[in-house]
Amino acid sequence: MGELEKIGLFYGSDTGVTDEITKYFEEYWEDGNLELSEIGYVSICDFNKYKTIIIGLSTWYDGDLQSDWEDFFDDFKTINFTGKTVAIYGLGDQIGYAEYFVDGIGILAKVIIGNGGKVVGYWPTEGYRYTESVAIIEDNEDLFYGLALDHDNESQLTDDRLKTWIKQIKNEFKEA
Repeated sequence: MGELEKIGLFYGSDTGVTDEITKYFEEYWEDGNLELSEIGYVSICDFNKYKTIIIGLSTWYDGDLQSDWEDFFDDFKTINFTGKTVAIYGLGDQIGYAEYFVDGIGILAKVIIGNGGKVVGYWPTEGYRYTESVAIIEDNEDLFYGLALDHDNESQLTDDRLKTWIKQIKNEFKEA
């Protein structure tokens, strides 16, 4: 059996929570084919190395991207995602910022789709307490574009959500 295709996981973290979640993600992934990169240290060329990509980020304040993602966003918008499959997990606070919950997922997903990529890993909105989110799929309000995590208010659900989503995207990557 041949070597598994490498998957690029790009993430950014200001307070360390997304970094912590990414470490759990890597542990639960188990396949050894993930290559992690902090978004603050990458270029467009780094995205071009992979057909399969995972993105991790948090949403800040009034729907802002995590600071390193914000700094990279102009470059991100120029990436050609044609032929690439991408899954996104995002952290947010559905209580303190209910009207911007995990907006970062939607902001990046819309760029990826607009630039020819395929987004997988849609996640149900059921069970969350938010008022609005850019991460909701436009033609299906029952799904986010990616995994929504509220580690501030529901840390007890993070592990199960992460493990379930990893199984889901592994299958979706195989089908892509």
